[in-house]
Order: sequence, then structure tokens, then C-alpha cells
Amino acid sequence: MIEDFLARDLSDVEEAVRKAAAVEIMPRFRQLADHEVDQKSGPHDLVTVADRRAEEHLTAALTQLLPGSVVVGEEAVHADPTVYGALRGEAPVWIVDPVDGTRQFVAGDPGFCTLVALALRGEILASWTFAPVLEELATAVRGAGAFVNGERITAGSPLPGAELRIAMAHPLYTSEEDKRTLARLDVPGVAARPCGSAGLEYLKVARGEMDGLAFTWPSAWDHAAGLLLVAEAGGAQSTVAGEPYRVDRDNALPFAVGRDEATALRIRDLLRGA
Repeated sequence: MIEDFLARDLSDVEEAVRKAAAVEIMPRFRQLADHEVDQKSGPHDLVTVADRRAEEHLTAALTQLLPGSVVVGEEAVHADPTVYGALRGEAPVWIVDPVDGTRQFVAGDPGFCTLVALALRGEILASWTFAPVLEELATAVRGAGAFVNGERITAGSPLPGAELRIAMAHPLYTSEEDKRTLARLDVPGVAARPCGSAGLEYLKVARGEMDGLAFTWPSAWDHAAGLLLVAEAGGAQSTVAGEPYRVDRDNALPFAVGRDEATALRIRDLLRGA
């Protein structure tokens, strides 16, 4: 069933993503009232009415497009953590982050996006990264390449001897132990900065605008779409245990992403302290 779905024109998914942004997100961009912004775990972990409404919109639309599928969305998991278990089930799963970069969205910064990925038994099959203000839609289907607004993209490799440009987990969201681990990236030849929207950072790696990423948190909605996008652009990834990050298991953290395999492994080894 899912093979037939992937073989068909996936423009209906693109339309659903664009419509959710047009109806639920963009009318609220730079228009949020105070009561439309809430905290989850703390003052830097925000959720807005746009996050909730867009996820509801996408949940209805995507499950209608693929009967029998389920949705694992950031806001649904926050309300009921058992929803996350669907990633280990047999049904096709839509992995949704309705507003990736909520902090930026609340601040009126255009650096946010909507992330959707389709997975089955832990394998990411297709992904959509939509930045509505930037008017960019990045898509990937396993084995078929990575594209932005219909144009194929490739990650390439860093120039020999060039300083590695890395985005790493933002200190606002990291533990003291994670900060000590990320401090291992502070070495000659590496320029590391805190990441913004995870989805847009993955897009930069897929385009070769950044060399790599280092993440310390496992949430599938932040990573699924971007990992496939980078892989289809020629990039690679590895956890510190030497295994790939997968959405259907508990992963060893942190994990590294690179424009090519050598870069991903170099970042991973730095995180290991090797």
C-alpha cells in the first residue's frame, strides 16, 4: 500500500503542508496575542495557537491521504507521551513538527518551518521541509534525491583544510553534561555555533551551506525530515555509538550529521572525545 502511495504524485502532501501554513500559521505570524503563547517545560520551550492548530490541520489531512496511517506530532506527544510509541508500530507514521523554531516564530523571525516525514517501521521514506516566509519547500523521497522548490540539491564536501562550520544544540536546551560534550567541538579548525530551527539547519547542510550538525536530543519530529533530506543530498550521520539515528529506537546521544561521511565521522569522533 505505502509503495503505491510513494509511487504516485506526492503533490497532495505538499498541498496539505502549504495549506496548513497558509491557514493556521502565516495569519498569526507577527500577530500573536499574549494569551496565544504558552510555556511547556520552561520559558524557552514555547507553544502557540499556531503550533496546535497547524498540527490538528495536518493530522486530519495526512491521515485522509493515506488511510491506516497515524501521526506522531510534537504537540500530541506533549499532551500524551504514549503517542510516541507509534513509531515502533506497524502502521505508516507521519512525523510532524508544525512549527519548528517556535521561539523564532514568536519573536517574528522568519527562521521557522513546518516539518513532515513519512516513516514505516523506523525507516524514513519521504520528507517535506517548508519555510513559508522564505518561500522554500525542500522535499526528499528515499532513493530519489533531495530538492528545493523542484531543483535538485547536493551537499558536496568541505574544501580540504577548510574550517568546519557546525551548528550544535542550542545551550538553552542542553544539560550541563551535554554542554561539556559539545565543548569538545571547540577545537582549531571547527567553527561551531548554536542552532536555530533544526529543520532549516538540516537544509543548510543538504545545500552545502553548513558542514555539519551536532544534536543532543532525540525528538523524531526535529530530525526525521532533515535526516532524509541530508542523506538524499549525499550526506551522512552517526550516533556516538557508531550507529545511525533511527526514529524507532532509543538512540545513543549525541549524534552527528555531515555533508559527507568523513565530516559526519569527524564530528562524531570529536563528540566522543577521540
